[in-house]
Amino acid sequence: MDDFLAMTEADIARWFGIAAPNEPARRMAADMAQIIAAFEKVRGTLKFEDEPSSFEQALLDTRDAGA
Repeated sequence: MDDFLAMTEADIARWFGIAAPNEPARRMAADMAQIIAAFEKVRGTLKFEDEPSSFEQALLDTRDAGA
């Protein structure tokens, strides 16, 4: 995790020209490693194409109701 934090701080410095302002900001950046790992764990398991999303169905219902 220290490598991730160091890379994150370097990216911030490179892109924005600032250093992490304080310890809470450093902890927040370090937490991103866990968040990224959680998203990677579920990659490929979410199948939105299996059924229409509720938003898409609401659009269709609205279109049909207005006709």
